[in-house]
Amino acid sequence: MSDAQLAVLAALRMHGRHTLSALAERERVTAPTMTAMINGLADQGYVVRIPDEEDRRRVHVEITPRGEEVVAETIRRRDALLADMLGEIDLSEKDLAVLDEAAALLRRVTER
Repeated sequence: MSDAQLAVLAALRMHGRHTLSALAERERVTAPTMTAMINGLADQGYVVRIPDEEDRRRVHVEITPRGEEVVAETIRRRDALLADMLGEIDLSEKDLAVLDEAAALLRRVTER
């Protein structure tokens, strides 16, 4: 799975159902690029398309439980890798405070 596909799954997990155009805008890609990405994710069972009840031309994309599992497992693996990397170096209290502040800033950025 590409980083871009994982980013789409994470956005759906964090922010819920989106239209294709809203996802494309959120991820800063073209609509055809997002359509191709969603096609691949749907083929693998990670997302489903849901027709809009009011406008049949519009389609919403929603993450499936299988897609949520992929995101959760990726987060677990990345957290473990980071913990291992941080465990290999001697960090002072000041270093840990700086990392804590940086993590808070990064969370704000990713919650856009």
